[in-house]
Amino acid sequence: MKPLFTSGHARVFAMTGALAFAVSMLYAAYVYGVTFSHVTSASSAARPLAIDVALFAVFALHHSIFARAGLKQRVRAWAGPDAERSVYVWIASVLFVLMLAGWQPVPGLLWRATGLLAWLLPVLQLMGLALMVGAGRFTDVRDLAGLRGPDASASRPIASVSSRGPYAVIRHPLYLAFLLLLWPMRDMTHTRLLFAALFTVYVVVAIPLEERDLRRAFGDAYERYAKRVRYRLVPGVY
Repeated sequence: MKPLFTSGHARVFAMTGALAFAVSMLYAAYVYGVTFSHVTSASSAARPLAIDVALFAVFALHHSIFARAGLKQRVRAWAGPDAERSVYVWIASVLFVLMLAGWQPVPGLLWRATGLLAWLLPVLQLMGLALMVGAGRFTDVRDLAGLRGPDASASRPIASVSSRGPYAVIRHPLYLAFLLLLWPMRDMTHTRLLFAALFTVYVVVAIPLEERDLRRAFGDAYERYAKRVRYRLVPGVY
């Protein structure tokens, strides 16, 4: 079967996919920072909880399914090897936006920080942003966005095996950076709380699965790295 995308078309598909990825991240920042800040007073939280958990489950399931080698081979055969990563990026970006757009407000407020704490929490978020930038220096963002071909991606060692920068302290600094952006909110509405909690559970479950794939891809190199850098997410804890 002839692949859907030729080399030139795959490049355009990859560039638009990268744009969709960037738009989805900006949309997420707006929704979590603005839309999720509203405190609702609905009488019941059961219905929004059920809808939100279902939405997040669909989004998380996509990541799990696309991580399977068999599906990757089918996508490569259908779309072409140069478009495989872009298909993933496009679907993930669209699902992410749809999940956020359909997210239902959960009534209630867990905390509203005042005084010194109200100043300290944004500092933690700035630390998360700095960690994200620092980890991003050693992560191939072009590969994450689907802008590199599979051969180029496979031929270079990834940051997780090189133990540079934040990767010399923990093995998944980008995940920690996201958690530092999600949790230290001055107003932790129950809507934000649910999203942050589900994302945290997803991270804890996803890390061992990702490391299993990294061990398959890099073998002894990743094993040696994991022995040098003991902790996955939080130094001294996990």
